[in-house]
Amino acid sequence: MREDILKMEDALRQIRRDLHRIPELGLSEHKTAAYIEHMLKELGVDEVTRCLETGVIGIIKGQGLEKPIAFRADMDALTVEESPRPYASCHKGLMHACGHDGHMAILLGFAKYLMSKKVRPKGDVILIFQPAEEGPGGAKLMVEAGIIEKYNISKVIGCHIFPDVPQGKIACKAGGMMARNGEVTVHILGKSSHGAQPHLGADALLAAGAVICGIHTILSRNISPLDSGILSFGTIQGGEACNIVAKEVRIEGTMRAFSDEVYEKMVSRVEEAVSFIAKGYGCEGTVEFRHMYRVVNNDAALVSALEAACGDNYIITQPYMLAEDFSFFQQAVPGLFFFLGAGNPEKGFVHPLHSAEFDFDEKILCHGVEAYISLLEKLGLF
Repeated sequence: MREDILKMEDALRQIRRDLHRIPELGLSEHKTAAYIEHMLKELGVDEVTRCLETGVIGIIKGQGLEKPIAFRADMDALTVEESPRPYASCHKGLMHACGHDGHMAILLGFAKYLMSKKVRPKGDVILIFQPAEEGPGGAKLMVEAGIIEKYNISKVIGCHIFPDVPQGKIACKAGGMMARNGEVTVHILGKSSHGAQPHLGADALLAAGAVICGIHTILSRNISPLDSGILSFGTIQGGEACNIVAKEVRIEGTMRAFSDEVYEKMVSRVEEAVSFIAKGYGCEGTVEFRHMYRVVNNDAALVSALEAACGDNYIITQPYMLAEDFSFFQQAVPGLFFFLGAGNPEKGFVHPLHSAEFDFDEKILCHGVEAYISLLEKLGLF
């Protein structure tokens, strides 16, 4: 670890805890945005502005020798009731249970490091503090607001604190690392009748059972065994009474895949299966999709640079079916997203993301800053 980054440890810890105390939901991060704005201005960052009201953009002017490069941190929290700790949330029912407080601290530490040096980066460094990662997808909204074009961004870098990776390690892979995801709602409409006269009705509940079983064959029979996908249904509501043939059933689930081709195939087959299976039971079946985040698809050249920058601390990660709206930046320009290891069983840092017990050793914040600096150097930009 570089000595000048190690000296930032106490400051990074304080920033993280300050932010941890004021968790806010997506597109409502007003206190968080004000804190970040204040910190960036205090560091002397050349330009500080807003995007989407609660998003904050910091611009560190470079020498103009290379195209601008962006680094992103997400800002929003979750509706999780936090377990007791000295720096717990001051907002009841809200918690930074996904490491976003750490991501913001790392990006502010990165800004502090760059502003402390006499030599400027070869190109502008754009610091993106993005709202609403947990929903509805602030990255997409920022891209649609035109930040890529406005700041002439050539590539985007981001990281996520991750307890599945050992503390101090940097984990990444080229290509699809995190999944494209969506939500699906199936409506089955039948015809009610007395339970003692089922032949006079069309049983939506029975049709729904067949639809669920039929849909699950899509992965085993319509998707190549060499590809990956998930179709999981978590809720079902329907029926009026135990002695009435169900008139209507609603099923909700999630679907995920590592490629757009597989995802679109799943979408078309779900629509077909629901319609035809329901019809076989004398019912009508329709589907609504809420397409959410895209595949986190890492640029191979950037991954190679990260591996070279991190040396022995770099490991190749397995892909995860988790989803990240950072993928919308990668739809616009080449991007790199990596995991910052936080797993430490000896210290009890083993709880998963989105858990009320989630926490991490704040020493890893220095590792995050160092990874960004080393990557910038390896890319020949600093």
